[in-house]
Amino acid sequence: MGFERCHPAVNFLFFAGVLAGCWTFSNPVYLVVALLCAIAFYVERRGFRALQVIAVSLALGMAFALCYSSYHHFGVTVLSYNFIGNALTLESLAKGAVLGGKLACCLLWLGCLHSVVTTDKIVYMFGRVSPMLALYLSGILRMVPRISRQSKKMDTARSAIGRGRGNGNIFSRITHFFREVSALITWTLEALGGLSDAARIRGVLLKGRRAYSIYRFDNRDRALVICLFTFLSMTLFSVLLGQTGAQFDPYLRFPQVTALSSVGYAGYGAFCLLPFWLDVRTRIRFRASRRIVGRITK
Repeated sequence: MGFERCHPAVNFLFFAGVLAGCWTFSNPVYLVVALLCAIAFYVERRGFRALQVIAVSLALGMAFALCYSSYHHFGVTVLSYNFIGNALTLESLAKGAVLGGKLACCLLWLGCLHSVVTTDKIVYMFGRVSPMLALYLSGILRMVPRISRQSKKMDTARSAIGRGRGNGNIFSRITHFFREVSALITWTLEALGGLSDAARIRGVLLKGRRAYSIYRFDNRDRALVICLFTFLSMTLFSVLLGQTGAQFDPYLRFPQVTALSSVGYAGYGAFCLLPFWLDVRTRIRFRASRRIVGRITK
């Protein structure tokens, strides 16, 4: 059973925990573990085409680190001075690298969430609690691939009349690009309005409405929830011991790696690696079963 086939509650529990950890933990060990697991899971879900998105996310993180260190001046280890005489310190650069790594890590995990959590799961989870929230979230996630397809259609149509994003000089290309963006925003707003009206007509927001569901919380999901809570408890143990933070001002100070902190590292690593392991295990078992069936049919 792959992670995508798990119960929606298991999916939401995992992504809520991993996103909270990515944004709150400042210890570089936790950040590197979450980042590597996010890269592995994203490549597993998207294939090697995901390397471009990963490269862009890491580049944004590094750019944020440089920008942060240029405008925030604290710390005692001076590396250099910029053109206006402000000091560039190791502490500010390290803090910027951690914040940039958090940004890249959250972007990659959100990409994994988009590939795992479908609109049906959102409606199932939030339909009874807040039908309006479920409607908007499902509509936004559904619009992401539609916007990409519509953008390609617009650019193809405008290229036929010489007004595509690749036609003309640099200024013409910029003008054509912003005109396409304006048209795409208008199309998106109209599509969202039509989606909302269609959902209201079908009675999505009626009180007491029950939606059809294909999900069932079975023993496999219970076992996964037990594993997730076990790994979260190990991580929470490190949080209570103060092993997930770091000090950047006025000097760098990271928690020492001890036997107790290793428990937290192992728990957090196992927590982040669980969906990747489930997908790889499912793929290996599927290929093995296909080989067995092929031998039998021969």
